[in-house]
Amino acid sequence: MAVVREFTLPDLGEGLTEATVVRWLVEVGEVVAVDQPVVEVETAKALVDVPCPYGGVVTARFGDEGSELPVGSPLLTVAVGSTAPAGPGAGGDRTPEEGMGEAGTGTGPTTSDAASESGAGKPGGAAEGSGNVLVGYGTSAAAARRRRVRPAAGAGTAEPTRAQPPEEGPVPVISPLVRRLAREHDLDLREIRGSGPEGLILRTDVERAVRARSSASAGAGASGVTGATSVTGAPGAADTYGMTGAESRTLAYEGLPGEAERIPLRGMRGAAAEKFRRSRQEIPDATCWVDADATELLAARRKMNAVGGAKVSLLALLARICTAALARYPQLNATVDMAANEIVRLPAVHLGFAAQTDRGLVVPVVRDAHRRTAEGLTAEMARLTEAARTGQLGLAELTHGTFTLNNYGVFGVDGSTPIINHPEAAMLGVGRITAKPWVHEGELAVRQVVQLSLTFDHRVCDGGTAGGFLRFVADCVERPAVLLRTV
Repeated sequence: MAVVREFTLPDLGEGLTEATVVRWLVEVGEVVAVDQPVVEVETAKALVDVPCPYGGVVTARFGDEGSELPVGSPLLTVAVGSTAPAGPGAGGDRTPEEGMGEAGTGTGPTTSDAASESGAGKPGGAAEGSGNVLVGYGTSAAAARRRRVRPAAGAGTAEPTRAQPPEEGPVPVISPLVRRLAREHDLDLREIRGSGPEGLILRTDVERAVRARSSASAGAGASGVTGATSVTGAPGAADTYGMTGAESRTLAYEGLPGEAERIPLRGMRGAAAEKFRRSRQEIPDATCWVDADATELLAARRKMNAVGGAKVSLLALLARICTAALARYPQLNATVDMAANEIVRLPAVHLGFAAQTDRGLVVPVVRDAHRRTAEGLTAEMARLTEAARTGQLGLAELTHGTFTLNNYGVFGVDGSTPIINHPEAAMLGVGRITAKPWVHEGELAVRQVVQLSLTFDHRVCDGGTAGGFLRFVADCVERPAVLLRTV
């Protein structure tokens, strides 16, 4: 007899609390194997193929493509022990609310009951599981959950009954974003009915409560700023979380014709926005600049690539210069531990480099860049860049950088004051290389000039250290032979 097992969105690591369904890789009624990828989701870090720890027939999918699901909400159900495609009454694409309602269309026992039945015939009662472990699921048995009520024969799908949060005890909330949103609007989470699995309160529930209170205040003729709208700054500008959907699209700024377009800050763009905000809020940064004659560096690269073998990229040469400069000025390869009120100097250089993609700005990280040659840096940067463009970067390739190299010269600009990639302590910016008049060996000549900028956390070092680092980088650009002293 087949046992229906429910697979929930696992914790994908790095503190991520939600993900957006990009593309389903299986259909209802399709047979799946253990560890087969079943859905492609987008987190705040990257695109991730999520493998299912169960093998059997897919009986239901939860969430449409483009919908956002919190960690722990149902993804799909699988009839374990069955190889026959599910019938018409087995389910289909459903929302998490429909899948968890008491009048849902479940096909059999799930969760704790299913786990006990599945493990009854195995030594020690161990349920069949997956060897492909993500954070929060894998080889262990499923956690106990409430059993879904099986509908009577011939009963259609009814409106799900949403669970009420408990009067006492912990509030059913997973996402810190939901708690922050409720706090910003002065809402009591105990008074909000959760629409997620087992009464879990989702962001949409809080937004619905905000809109309801806003409508009630407007209907009563209330004037001024209320907690539901959180209007700040420009007249008529509502808080991003204040209204969504059709209501947000009707909001227009006073004095401007037409309607304002509102674009949700989600996924990678939302994560980048939060990191920019946090960097500006926490880091007292400063920036210094210097112009450098890159003519000799370009000539050296041409000579390297003329001898045959793997080509060396200009970005890789700049990365090699960065690692040499950080060896001389290790104060900049650091981070600040706010909790301990300490500067933490890091032994290894994990070099991030900014890459612009169709999905937004990403910063792939070259591990142990200080141990790589120019050829090795070229190959690794090319691999990471291609993975970034195709959305195949893993979380490990996007996190734990210690210093960032930002080549904004590809956009045709000379200079910039970049925002430090929190929690790092510095970022080297490189502008475009262009022909300019330059005094060379006492005579005016046309040389290839680049502007370099260093934005640094003033807590980890003083201006003398930052200036010394930038001057060393400029010297290596102008006279690449300087690098030989550090080889």
